[in-house]
Amino acid sequence: MAHVTFIHGIANKPPADQLLTQWEQDLAYGEAGIDLGTRGITSTMVYWADVMYPEPQSATLESADDDIPVTTETDIDPSWRDELPGEQKSFVETMAESLGVTNSEVEELPGDDTEDMDDTLERIPLPRFIKQRVMAILLRDVHHYLFNAFHAPRPGTAIRVQEEIRDRVVEKLQLGSEQPGPHIVVSHSMGTVIAYDCLKRVPDCPPVDGLMTIGSPLARREIPDEFKPDWTRHDGFPSERLLGPWVNVFDHFDPVVGALPHIKRFYEKDGEPAAVDINEQNWGKWRHSISKYFQGPLLRRSLGVMLGG
Repeated sequence: MAHVTFIHGIANKPPADQLLTQWEQDLAYGEAGIDLGTRGITSTMVYWADVMYPEPQSATLESADDDIPVTTETDIDPSWRDELPGEQKSFVETMAESLGVTNSEVEELPGDDTEDMDDTLERIPLPRFIKQRVMAILLRDVHHYLFNAFHAPRPGTAIRVQEEIRDRVVEKLQLGSEQPGPHIVVSHSMGTVIAYDCLKRVPDCPPVDGLMTIGSPLARREIPDEFKPDWTRHDGFPSERLLGPWVNVFDHFDPVVGALPHIKRFYEKDGEPAAVDINEQNWGKWRHSISKYFQGPLLRRSLGVMLGG
């Protein structure tokens, strides 16, 4: 039977075993759910929240009561941006402008890149200070990962972020490759950046049979450039280690996705679109929620096919 390797996204998380159980339950919820256990499908979680945070949190980023992400435990001190070297500083400043993240106190968020969506991202009544705080988390995580920054989540601990997370991904994918196939990677948010990086740029990374990216920032202009020289728009598809389909699921109102949700435009195979982009519209104010994405009929249908029907 199939095996799924999950990779979570931004912000602090519950302990790894609780998070895996939660994702499995969200995917199985409702009559049309995909219950991995009853189908004999095994799963593991690439857990990296402890690389960024001192201890697990007791709840997820989403708030069940008001549908707005909880940020009180995850506010990011912007001082980490103050003394970056030139290339990193340029990347962070450019991406911060794109995300609407200031380098000071939380203030009103400016409009997003509106090339594709005009002002639609601002039509969802998510408080701007909440959105800005979430984007600050994304900015910090993307930078620390792409530039392999030292980070000290606990006193006396200094971790090279990219090296540590890459090692964890390779370990979990190796375990998955030892299970009966197909082996599918399902990643969310910042986890999609991690999944792509490992499949494209890590020689020791085992191949997989399919990749699903959910709520991904991979099409934000600043990110693909940091994958060079391994990445080009003409040959961005990770063909060497992705042996099957790449399905990218997005909600146009997901603030992490932004105004450019289409992976296939930036990650072609031999100059031709190869990834499949699926618009799965969620509900409520907070559209980045993995639990909402997992209840989407289009996502479930696509994942079911990838898992073997």
